[in-house]
Amino acid sequence: MKATLALRQAVRPWVSAAQSKIAIGVSGGADSLALAIATQLEAAAHQVDVVAVIIDHGLQENSDRVAAKASLELTKFGISDVIIKRVSVELVDGMEASARRARYAAFEEVIAEMKPDYFLLAHTLNDQAESVLLGLARGSGSKSLAGMQERNGSYVRPLLHIDRATTLAVCHEHGVEPWQDPHNEDPSYLRVRVRKNILPMMEELLGPGVINALGRTAEILRQDVTALDGYAEEFLERQLDPSGGPGLELEVSELAALPQAVRIRVLREAIYRCGAPEGSLSAAHIAPIEALVTDWHGQGVISLPGGVKVWRISGRLSFLNQPRGSSPQ
Repeated sequence: MKATLALRQAVRPWVSAAQSKIAIGVSGGADSLALAIATQLEAAAHQVDVVAVIIDHGLQENSDRVAAKASLELTKFGISDVIIKRVSVELVDGMEASARRARYAAFEEVIAEMKPDYFLLAHTLNDQAESVLLGLARGSGSKSLAGMQERNGSYVRPLLHIDRATTLAVCHEHGVEPWQDPHNEDPSYLRVRVRKNILPMMEELLGPGVINALGRTAEILRQDVTALDGYAEEFLERQLDPSGGPGLELEVSELAALPQAVRIRVLREAIYRCGAPEGSLSAAHIAPIEALVTDWHGQGVISLPGGVKVWRISGRLSFLNQPRGSSPQ
């Protein structure tokens, strides 16, 4: 039971800190079933209730049977409180992203209804390594390369230091048969190609330990990102209008004095606070706003997602959410 012990140690801090209830996202795969097993074992010792949440995306034939089988596996080791939610996946920006959006919307419904102390997700060290490589391939910034956070609001990922081989071993130790998602074998998905081709090749050419090294890189970058985000937050809070009026105004001279890494974070957060949808801003959106500070030559109003407008006037940047068709005065 060595693998089970490793997972129990990973989840123990969260279970012991819970007041009454923990929810777990379960797909039926090895990672989430192993997480559920370890959490239930710890929860029984701490008198904490466990709720398993299974999302049926309806993307494959007999997906309802897969969900029912996962529910049955959960009952084998004592989790009887199981919620199966069927979601409708609207294909907007690719299958993976669209399914993720639908899944988290369902998770949010459960959180609002059940009010668990934590909602555990089964992302592992392997998932973290894949995320770092995907960020590198996209030319992403440090926040993307920092990978997934262990905690983000109600969501907790206690297995980010546990590899996939260990979760498979936990299932074997308890005689649990995990589901093999055919999407995890489909090379049309970039993440699958990273998992099946790129990471094994790196391990072969660079030597073992690449996955662990990528995980450590993410952890170090996460510390840097947290610090820079904190500096940006402090700066922005000092600039806020105490009257709580609409929009934001920031002094260009003070923005110019900031290190670029902090300034870009300030600009991005200011735009989000004015109503841009979370996650809607790319580097291409931020670059012209940055130019209003560092390369000013009389540019006009810049329009951004969510109806946010930014312009420079009298040495200040003004951020305002403008209804469609209106213009700043």
